[in-house]
Amino acid sequence: MAASAASRESKHAPSDASGYLFLYQDEGGGYDDGQRTSVPAVVPRRLNRGLRNMTLLISTVAIIFLASNIYLGLLPYAFSDSGSDSGSCPCQPSRVPQYFQTSPELWPGATATGKPAFMAQTRVFEPTAAVTFVPNDPLQTSIPIEGMKEGNKSIFKMMGHLSPYSPSPGFGVDEYPIPEGAEIVQIQMLSRHGARYPNPDSDVAELGGRIANASGKFNTKGPLGFLMDWKYELGQDILVPKGRQELFDSGVLHSYMYGRLYNPHSKLIVRTTTRDRMLKSAEYWVAGFFGLEWTNNATIEVIIEAAGFNNSLAGDLNCPNTAKADYKSPVEAWVEIYLQDATSRFNNMTDGFKWTLADVYAAQKMCPLETVAYGFSRFCDLFTYEEWQSFSYSIDLSFSSGAAFHSATGRAVGLGYQQEVIARLKHHTLGYSGSQINTTLDGMKETFPLNQSLYFDFSHDKDIISILTAFGFRQFAEELPADKYPGDHEFTVSHITPFGARLDIEIIKAHKPLSPARDRYLEGNDTKYIHFVLNQRTIPLGKSFPECDVNRKDGWCELDTFLKVQEEMADKAKFDYACFGDYPSLPYGKVTDGAPPS
Repeated sequence: MAASAASRESKHAPSDASGYLFLYQDEGGGYDDGQRTSVPAVVPRRLNRGLRNMTLLISTVAIIFLASNIYLGLLPYAFSDSGSDSGSCPCQPSRVPQYFQTSPELWPGATATGKPAFMAQTRVFEPTAAVTFVPNDPLQTSIPIEGMKEGNKSIFKMMGHLSPYSPSPGFGVDEYPIPEGAEIVQIQMLSRHGARYPNPDSDVAELGGRIANASGKFNTKGPLGFLMDWKYELGQDILVPKGRQELFDSGVLHSYMYGRLYNPHSKLIVRTTTRDRMLKSAEYWVAGFFGLEWTNNATIEVIIEAAGFNNSLAGDLNCPNTAKADYKSPVEAWVEIYLQDATSRFNNMTDGFKWTLADVYAAQKMCPLETVAYGFSRFCDLFTYEEWQSFSYSIDLSFSSGAAFHSATGRAVGLGYQQEVIARLKHHTLGYSGSQINTTLDGMKETFPLNQSLYFDFSHDKDIISILTAFGFRQFAEELPADKYPGDHEFTVSHITPFGARLDIEIIKAHKPLSPARDRYLEGNDTKYIHFVLNQRTIPLGKSFPECDVNRKDGWCELDTFLKVQEEMADKAKFDYACFGDYPSLPYGKVTDGAPPS
């Protein structure tokens, strides 16, 4: 027995194992307790087990502590908007509906930035005593133009939709203040975006490409000599610095004009579209109105601007028949008349490059576009004063035939916004479709509120013109011949939609009716009036709507009368037929009321 036991002992124990305890079991069934009672290492075994348990306990506590900290540290991210830019704060903003999302931008359009301005080094002027130096402010618009006489208006007020903002010279009626006993109770503003870079596929970009392709193969002299070192480096679509200023200044102006109408206990809904220049215009505008903390006062609603989407602020994109408008032929006919001399001049100063009428017309557009981008342009003084008058008229022809009363879709494109203005005045949402309004947004008070005293919306030049057409402002429906300049005329685009244009629709409450002569109050009860102000000048409503009294000196109209007149505008627009009907493209001059003939 003793030998057998010794044999089993030696099987597992090394020769120097005296006093060690093995921590594993024998494959044959365990230790022989009878042989191990005399082993003197029993006490150390108890000490090692306690140490092991203590180590295990400490490790477990440490793991739990570490896991808890990791969990608590990551918890805020688990419920955050993973698509947002967190900045330095780990607390993410909650997800907002797409139509209130301003960053990142959706459907922004082209956003290329052009060459930065460097006027301090690159501007050109004559440093002579005979010429009075006029500092730029911020654009250099005081330049010598052949044929310009003392008292003539600046050529920068004759550049159509490419004109930097300036107040309109007027629409045929004097301005009157709000009389004692009356007050403005609501304002609805529709603003165009600010000055911008041209479209990617514009004719100025095409001209820039033609000149670049001819580089090294042509020579220019005289006033065209600068083209030897010139490059086309304008950006695409986004606001230029002047455009940002125009919208900020407009916000400041409107704050002075209407600031008391804002309820500081409310937050306005301000509407714009997804295009980058549209969103940025709205942001610069509200910063001007409220200050840099404008997010405490307003929420910007961003409506998708893309083909096929309903959007009253960009109504042409869901009106396919706008493509049928004959807006090119009258412009081409007029350009062929007024730019013949300029085209000859350009070719006489150029060897190795043939200037076409289209090239010279694009060069004329280059003047306002480079001016708002760089502060000045050497293309401006290449043309005479008469040629600038004619350029302005070419823009009038284009917009009249493409977006106003000489377009078959003129009324239809603007109908949605006309309906929205009327809906606000009548205090109801628009949950139906009869135009290109977004019924989802216009059907909810959260996105189409009815309790604001201030409404601010942002749109485009041609859409604003179509909106005026949809309202029925036929004082802008005059015939515009394509073969001669008619002199002063009502439909002058630089007066209607320059960069930063704004249409203010005021609702005025008087305690009694005001006499048409504005010399007294008449007997009667409270009366509300509507007052249209375009680029800081009154549009006389009686001129387009006889029911509003053509003899009224202030150009106002009783609100009830105006609302009654507007009831027939949807029928006149013929929205479905105008935008989607199967009718032929009509030549210029065949459409006279902003809708396809019956």
